[in-house]
Amino acid sequence: MIARRRSNLVALALIPLLTVACGPRDPTKADDRTRGPELPPLPADHDPNLLDPPKAEESDPEEAPETGPKTQVEAAPPPEDDGVHIPLPDSLVADGIPSIPKEIAASVGSYDDARSATIVGWHPSETALLISTRFADTDQLHEVRSPGGARHQLTFFDERVLGATFPPKTDGPFIVLAKDNGGDEFAQSWRLDRSTGQLTLLTDGSSKNSLGVWSPDGEEMVYTSTRRTGEDNDLYIINPRDPASDRLFAPLEGGGWWPIDWSLDGATILAMDYRSVNESSLWTFDAGTGERAQITPDPLPGDAPISWGGGAFSADGRSVLSTSDIGSEFRHIVRIDVGSREVSTVIPPVPHDMSRYALSQDRTKMAVVVNDGGFSRLQLHELPSGRERPMKTVLPKGVIRTLQWHPEGRLLAFTLSSARSPSDAYVLDTVSHTLERWTRSEVGGLDPSTFSEPEPISWESFDGKAIPGLYYRPPARFTGERPLMILIHGGPESQARAGFLARLNYYLNELGIALIYPNVRGSTGYGKSYTLLDNGERREDSVKDIGALLDWVADQPELDADRVMIMGGSYGGYMTLASAVHYADRIRCAVDIVGISNFVSFLENTKPYRRDLRRAEYGDERDPKMRAHLESISPLGQAAKITKPLFVIQGRNDPRVPVTEAEQIVQTMKTTGTPVWYLEAKDEGHGFKKKRNQDYQMYATILFVKTYLLGESNGG
Repeated sequence: MIARRRSNLVALALIPLLTVACGPRDPTKADDRTRGPELPPLPADHDPNLLDPPKAEESDPEEAPETGPKTQVEAAPPPEDDGVHIPLPDSLVADGIPSIPKEIAASVGSYDDARSATIVGWHPSETALLISTRFADTDQLHEVRSPGGARHQLTFFDERVLGATFPPKTDGPFIVLAKDNGGDEFAQSWRLDRSTGQLTLLTDGSSKNSLGVWSPDGEEMVYTSTRRTGEDNDLYIINPRDPASDRLFAPLEGGGWWPIDWSLDGATILAMDYRSVNESSLWTFDAGTGERAQITPDPLPGDAPISWGGGAFSADGRSVLSTSDIGSEFRHIVRIDVGSREVSTVIPPVPHDMSRYALSQDRTKMAVVVNDGGFSRLQLHELPSGRERPMKTVLPKGVIRTLQWHPEGRLLAFTLSSARSPSDAYVLDTVSHTLERWTRSEVGGLDPSTFSEPEPISWESFDGKAIPGLYYRPPARFTGERPLMILIHGGPESQARAGFLARLNYYLNELGIALIYPNVRGSTGYGKSYTLLDNGERREDSVKDIGALLDWVADQPELDADRVMIMGGSYGGYMTLASAVHYADRIRCAVDIVGISNFVSFLENTKPYRRDLRRAEYGDERDPKMRAHLESISPLGQAAKITKPLFVIQGRNDPRVPVTEAEQIVQTMKTTGTPVWYLEAKDEGHGFKKKRNQDYQMYATILFVKTYLLGESNGG
């Protein structure tokens, strides 16, 4: 049995968040490849769409853990539809928020109607794509059979579909899909039969489960579940055609285990043991006996930990391809010999992370995405040589998410978004070098060519370190010094990237507010040393990076340093609260979305399967010295210093940052006399995913911005 890992006295990394984040995928979402090389999920406390959720995206049967008397905020009664104000949806609880004039919704117009489409996977034997998009309240599965073809809707649930996959080597008789309840992230897997539409539950109905990886013959899946202990990610194997075949394959210890590939001969399963963004290891499991062995080398004493980004077996099963920062600041493609554990370079490192990759089903081709300063660059390589094939196709400049080869190995599908285009499905013919856009998502009738494009910027922080960010300027018709919103990503192991801003374009185009997305120390994409700069007792150094940004803003003649608002989600919510503590005299207001208000109570109350993984990041609150440090930097204990208006937004079923984090900061702020607004969704988790909730959140945020950042009357 592998010993449970407990972090010691020092925390490790952080968790960035933003409109689009670069990082490991959610295990419940469909694979970005045929089988194998996609990163497992960060246990980070963020959703990359918290600040600006896509149009649609979990109810926890458990209440958030109690820490004493429950400090439930007072719920304002929903206003009736009086023809003047926007009624509060039954799914929301509002406290301290004035009635919102309907003129705000009218002014938003089409900005809350934009859609997006994300590739889920190829049909196993036809040229058809499974995608996720929204036509009602939540993201559902659709099938598209040609470029620009109709989106045929396959699922019609009240809750979003988190991911789905066809069995390989079949004619696609069924789909295995994952969905949760009210944002609780306790995903369950279901079999959807195509001919009858019948839905069959495959998992236990209560634990947290991943979608899993198929055996090469399409007969079985290996997946993780917490059902045995509630906190350990054990491996299970099931034939989805027969739910009774479900069995415990490998009991494990720790919440960071994920299956990532199954060898082509069916003999070996590859899994990752994820400990932090900077440290992980890869293991093989005999598919018959369950015998396991670590195949990645451990760092030498005194050396930095090593990170491995997923993995995929070679065609002969004797080696594994992965990304790693071994011997480098940046992730690059390496080959690990399964027998000797020797590591060799396949694609040499460059001063950027190779953030995504996908192997063709026969393992002779590899697609690689390089994260170049927040923009994606696609490369094609031959295997096993690693030789790069010339890219004769010019791709739109933006961010690539999800990659998957068609089973025949010629067509490569990917999801791409840019500042002027929402996420859509593209297919590259790697032989003819033609690129076709399979979906063209609506932007509500707006002209996306007018949307602001990001300008890379940097500023010098307190210690001389250059801090990067993205700057969006409002249209030229807005003259004079412009107010500013600083939007801080979560994670902290993530990155603000140059994707589609969706609803946030409203603030640029209609209110003339500039936007800056900082990638403070602790962010990914700038080398592993940069990611480690906020660890342990250096956590507040990242807050100082925001102070340095405020200095930079004061020197920009087009920006109004007296009208600044800070907004962030999850870990970015902590950063928002901490900035409101330390820079209250330099900002007008702040918006905290599912943010951490006290690291100690957060670590004690986050779901058990996440606790040790988060201790590796923030520190172990059970150690007295670390506990005292975490208490000293937590915004809750310094709430009296927050003297500017605060808006707190929270999902009741959040398994990552419990609702108690929001409740306690709101209740404490009420005692200070500083204006505080609170919006809670009863049917959401880590960020709002249902359109009706997203819409009201946006209207309330606009009212907050107009009232406190722009100084207008709230009209309520």
